[in-house]
Amino acid sequence: MSITTRPIDTSHPRTSQVIRPAWEEPRAPLEAGARAIVLFVMAALIVVPLYIVVLTSFSSQATITVAGGMVIVPGELTFAAYEQILSGGVVTRAVLVSVGITAVGTVISLVVSVMAAYGLSRPGSFAHRPVLFFLLITMFFGAGMIPSYLLVSNLGLINSYWSLILPSCISVFNIFLMRGFFMGIDQSILDSARIDGAGDWRILTRMVLPMSKSVITVIGLFYGVGYWNAFFNATLYINDSEKLPLQVILRSYVLQGVSVPGQVAVGSGEVATLAVQMAVVIIALVPVLIVYPFLQKHISSGVMIGAVKG
Repeated sequence: MSITTRPIDTSHPRTSQVIRPAWEEPRAPLEAGARAIVLFVMAALIVVPLYIVVLTSFSSQATITVAGGMVIVPGELTFAAYEQILSGGVVTRAVLVSVGITAVGTVISLVVSVMAAYGLSRPGSFAHRPVLFFLLITMFFGAGMIPSYLLVSNLGLINSYWSLILPSCISVFNIFLMRGFFMGIDQSILDSARIDGAGDWRILTRMVLPMSKSVITVIGLFYGVGYWNAFFNATLYINDSEKLPLQVILRSYVLQGVSVPGQVAVGSGEVATLAVQMAVVIIALVPVLIVYPFLQKHISSGVMIGAVKG
């Protein structure tokens, strides 16, 4: 018995249509216009305030007086505010302190987090479950401000730069995030390296870390931004004004209107107080704005770590 087959009529519109996921279907004009408007509004909410702050920081006293405060329309532009705060005063010293704390703290935090996450990602590691349970408890329960201050004081870290690094050195959330990534690495790759005689340290440095650039970059950015923006530990543990980071200067000078110690008085002549305040804000933002474009390649993939498993 022979079986005859009939060729499929590809000219029929139902068979010739390409099946695509719903999110790849062409959008209706109304939907596309609505999305464009929403994106434009969101971009304007971010760009316009930044534009006003930057323009005000470069404006003269006369321009700010005419504008009645924050400058929207450009007038007389000057670098006097930046020249004043960067002429070796307290702001310059605070910038150097913040850069040093951010660099040293980020390196220490990444080293500790990588080693802890890799050890906890190995099921046969020493005290695996008790350590995980202990770290999980610290995510929901904290000692409080007074016990933390007593601990730092008993360790002799008051008025020391280490008091700005060690208390916030470890983030359990970041360790768990990195641990989840390490557990997603194909175990057969690590087993083959172990068969070839590689130890845990060599496997970590030669195999795991090169495959983890995205997650390390994202976690490093989290730590770096956290150190750069931190101010509470400095107000709690630092008594010497020469050791204050930039965020404390920004908080006291811009938000509270307190005169910066060692800073030349402003408000008279060509340099406006508001311009100097906005210049301090810009200086506090610049490092993050500079670093982000170089890390964007890794951040775009690293931010999705743990969101989709497949």
